[in-house]
Amino acid sequence: MLLGLLLAVALIVPLLGQPYYTRLVARMAIFGIAALSLDLLVGYAGLVSFGHAAFFGIGVYCAGLLPMMGVQQVWVIVPVAMLVAALYGALSGLISLRASGLYFIFITLAFAEIVFYIAQGLRMLGGDDGFRLPAPTLLPGGASLANPVVLAYTMLAALVLAVWVARRLSESHFGQVVVAARDNETRLRAMGLSPYPYRLALYMIASALCALAGVGFANLVEYASPASMSWVVSGEFLFMVILGSAATIVGPVLGAVVFVGLEQLLSAVTEHWLFWLGIVLVLRVLLLRQGIHGLLAGGGQR
Repeated sequence: MLLGLLLAVALIVPLLGQPYYTRLVARMAIFGIAALSLDLLVGYAGLVSFGHAAFFGIGVYCAGLLPMMGVQQVWVIVPVAMLVAALYGALSGLISLRASGLYFIFITLAFAEIVFYIAQGLRMLGGDDGFRLPAPTLLPGGASLANPVVLAYTMLAALVLAVWVARRLSESHFGQVVVAARDNETRLRAMGLSPYPYRLALYMIASALCALAGVGFANLVEYASPASMSWVVSGEFLFMVILGSAATIVGPVLGAVVFVGLEQLLSAVTEHWLFWLGIVLVLRVLLLRQGIHGLLAGGGQR
């Protein structure tokens, strides 16, 4: 119900003819997808990743590099970005998923830093400064994601699809095994099921979804740079998940909406807006047991 109401408002905003607010809706939808993809790991698998921005950055760079080769079609760019991210997710997951707790966090961070420094070292692509997108991604029929209205509606549709996929995953046998591994891995192994392949598959799915958000972000800012895959971005994604409430599907999306909204409001008032965002996170942890999702549902008070 709540997500439907937010979606209805978001669908109306682009019709008002205000590019700033239209791009803001697109930004919220993009980060909603990224936060939701991370929640599949944090909330349902109990895997706190601090390197999720690597997959986001892969999507950004695919949206920037493929047009250099003459490829602008969304039906090529998005699958390629998701495939590359999933493959890197498989490569990094094969190693990182053998660890847990702090070790898992630091290994995912290390793999993200590898991608970050590779992108930073590509001098032909601007190195640390990055590069402007040579051309926007095109939808079937020629509609361009450089158009804020087209981008907003496209990313909202992608967000709805991501929510549907996440919900189906969480309710499936696959999702139940992942949650069981989170709650009691020993019991799951005693039943003859190894959680490793399930976690690896989920890791790849989350990686691919995050790359989808990266493609949208590249078209939003019309730029690709290593900053899109830094540990700071990973921290922001984790912030959104915690703010909204993990393992709720809707929670991370709400967290992304509130985060982006506060980012815009606070940065217009003070250059120290990150300090106040930190205060918001502290208050969420101290006062809201189930985050923004729980608060709006009437069960967030401690």
